[in-house]
Amino acid sequence: MREHLGRSCIRVFLTGILWCCLIVAAMAHAALTGAVPADGAVVETPPKSLSLSFSEPVSPLVLRLILPDGQARTLGTFVLRDRVLEIAPPDDLGAGTHVLVWRVVSEDGHPVAGSTVFSIGAPGNVPPVAEGSVDWPVRIALWVARVVSYAGLFFGIGGLFAVRWLIPGGADGLRVIRAATLLGAVATILSLGFQGLDALGAPLSALADRAVWQAGLATRFGLTVMALLAAFCLAFVAPSRAGFAGRAASLVSLVVGSGALALSGHASSAAPQWLMQPAVLVHAITIEVWIGALLPLAYALRRGGDAGRQALGRFSRLIPVCVAVLTVAGLLLAVVQVQQFGALFSTAYGNVLLVKLALLAVLFALVALNRWVFTRSAVRGDRGAARRLGRAIIVETMIVLAIFAVAAAWRFTPPPRALALVAAQPVSTHIHSDKAMAEITLTPGRSGPVQVSAVILSPDFTPLTPKDVTFVFSNPEAGIEPMRRRAVLQADGTWRAVDVVIPLAGQWRVRLDVLISDFELVRLQETVEIAP
Repeated sequence: MREHLGRSCIRVFLTGILWCCLIVAAMAHAALTGAVPADGAVVETPPKSLSLSFSEPVSPLVLRLILPDGQARTLGTFVLRDRVLEIAPPDDLGAGTHVLVWRVVSEDGHPVAGSTVFSIGAPGNVPPVAEGSVDWPVRIALWVARVVSYAGLFFGIGGLFAVRWLIPGGADGLRVIRAATLLGAVATILSLGFQGLDALGAPLSALADRAVWQAGLATRFGLTVMALLAAFCLAFVAPSRAGFAGRAASLVSLVVGSGALALSGHASSAAPQWLMQPAVLVHAITIEVWIGALLPLAYALRRGGDAGRQALGRFSRLIPVCVAVLTVAGLLLAVVQVQQFGALFSTAYGNVLLVKLALLAVLFALVALNRWVFTRSAVRGDRGAARRLGRAIIVETMIVLAIFAVAAAWRFTPPPRALALVAAQPVSTHIHSDKAMAEITLTPGRSGPVQVSAVILSPDFTPLTPKDVTFVFSNPEAGIEPMRRRAVLQADGTWRAVDVVIPLAGQWRVRLDVLISDFELVRLQETVEIAP
């Protein structure tokens, strides 16, 4: 019966890990908010420069221009200005449709890819571009490496700290702790290569390429890897050092390893930085202290005697403090990243968080059972209670591994905070005719109340000051007839309408009625995509 139950638990655990790996889609953490020329634009002459604007700062990895004949040109000359990437195009661009293919890495260390299309002279056949897809071997390898790296950090470095500072009687577990530390270090090194593969969109077979490792190191995750490796090296040194030197090395390793997690990832780019990064540090330290003590405690209980009872008493007094601090730091991180309660159910990040919370609820319930039922009897010398407590610690360890597996899935899911930032970005379109041209911007570029502005110029790019300007919005597919909103000239020369509500998402026709004189009216019309 027990053997059948154990097998069932293992099957459920492995199924849960596989599910966590598959639920995440290929989502971006930074988003393209604008391009010059605009996506789908037709320009009369070859552009002197190309630019891409993003929702947060990025660094370019791959920039290519696909010409009308299908040839690809690598674009190596560019200037990065915070969230805007300005690119120098080739000098000999001809007529036809071109595709600008880009791959960048966002500030939190996650790669983003896409493409924009523009035509010179007149639209032509769109040159073939390889469609981006999820490279599951790379993704799974990166996920597994993250899980093993977490296990090395929390069970290895955390376990060593527990043996040196909290549970000396658990020294019998040093062999397992060292093995976890070694596996964590190897997985951390490999994760750098897998990060490079993901950043460049390269297959797993390219892992040996030097450029792949350089790309991984160039992302913010490279800082995390370097700090983690330093922590693992200190952890290898600590067991061979007696007395204060060994204890100090284990403490520094604990702090450095925890701090490494704050150098990249979602919290590294969230505001306010002075609060978020320390919250990650505290969150990680409490996990290391708590989880790291599980294996030493199990070995101490197996040995029995006064040492085991003392270790159990010390651990039981420490756990409430760890749980309290862990909960406060975790709630702070969750509130900043999720922002709205509904995002827990409507986003992949929120779904992963819900699964993690469910596992934590089970873990906390088991901790409470151990603390208030088994621990008291075990401290009094009840060997049966001590054995049950040892089995409970094994179950806790399995739950913790499942939590690591779920948390590693966050690498592939943008937080609702980032999605909200993208949704708040404006949408722009450029319209031109032989009598006038205009750059129209809707802020934000989603359904609901928006502010609409337009910069109106003559065909030769000189300022044009019409007598009156009116915005007209319509959505024939949704049965919405034209809505007219009069614009007001601002001090900076833009025409703006603030009492505009776009009732639903989709393709909207935006028309600008420009009254140049009492006898001349120019109408400029274009279609824009409004997000939900």
